[in-house]
Amino acid sequence: MTDIDHTAMTRAYAKWAPVYDALCGPFFRSGRQAAAALARSLGRDILEIGVGTGLSFADYRSDNRITGIDASPEMIAKATSRLRTGNHPQVEDLEVMDAHELSFPEASFDVIVAQFVITLVQNPERVLDEAFRVLRPGGSIVLVNHFYSEAGPLAAVERGAGQAARRLGLRPDFPFARIETWCRLNGAVQVVKREKLAPFGWFTLVHLRRTDIDTGGAWTARTYPA
Repeated sequence: MTDIDHTAMTRAYAKWAPVYDALCGPFFRSGRQAAAALARSLGRDILEIGVGTGLSFADYRSDNRITGIDASPEMIAKATSRLRTGNHPQVEDLEVMDAHELSFPEASFDVIVAQFVITLVQNPERVLDEAFRVLRPGGSIVLVNHFYSEAGPLAAVERGAGQAARRLGLRPDFPFARIETWCRLNGAVQVVKREKLAPFGWFTLVHLRRTDIDTGGAWTARTYPA
């Protein structure tokens, strides 16, 4: 398994942007709504990584404060157009930004949400590092994604389809074990929940919690073996 090239991914999603809502919106609806429901119960200040065209805006409460980022200018343009309707006052900011290099100060958010994103970024562990950095102590990371079947015939099919899927900006052969390994090496993240979602269990909702306490000192980047 190899990781996705960042440039190839952004090019792929530039092509997806015009048709994303129609083609992908219904398929991802249950996972998107489950992630937003969990996030809005955990805190007010929420960063959504990979906000896309803003389909999730209506899934948050009016008293949430949402910041959305996406690596695709085309996706952010559509999200900005949706925001201009005035129907989503809870959305405070939208920015084109690489999730590997977040521009926010440390401890800026109560909750980080990544819907159908963590298996698509070039370096998932680096993105999780950045999410941890900008998360307040005691805060939560909410992921919803498909994680591939690590054994059996379906695993072989997903691995075989991986190369073709990458050209579409997808990665079907990403194991949950990578998330668990990151949590273990980080040392300050607990897996609170890992729940298969209806109707078919294709998507998994994951709740990670930052367990360290705020000492008032400067944040130190963690390093992980390659």
